[in-house]
Amino acid sequence: MAKDPLAEAGFYFDELNKLRVLEPDVSQKTTELKEECKEFVDKIGQFQKIVGGLIEMVDELAKEAETEKMKAIGARNLLKSVAKQREAQQQQLQALIAEKKMQLESYTISLINKKIFLDYISLKKNQFPKLISVK
Repeated sequence: MAKDPLAEAGFYFDELNKLRVLEPDVSQKTTELKEECKEFVDKIGQFQKIVGGLIEMVDELAKEAETEKMKAIGARNLLKSVAKQREAQQQQLQALIAEKKMQLESYTISLINKKIFLDYISLKKNQFPKLISVK
């Protein structure tokens, strides 16, 4: 088979009979690679759009979660505060009950002393006329 002198010199004719420097199959593979690269770049662009949307959605969810977390912390702190207030109120009421019990005991003792005194006076009144009549 006779070698083409142009091919040996590195010149080739394409399907449109244009003179080319690359071999036809290398030129075809280069064109295919160029098309594949373009498709790849398009897919990467679509992927970036999808990922960008996903990142925005995750950021919004994170903000909402942080807001709910802060609300929960606030509610927990409020609950603790209410519990401490109730505990303080309970202690105040217990102190008031103890004070009132002591007051009641004091009044009871005072009443008993007065009753004893009145009984004593009544007894003395009853005995005084007897003493006078005996003399």
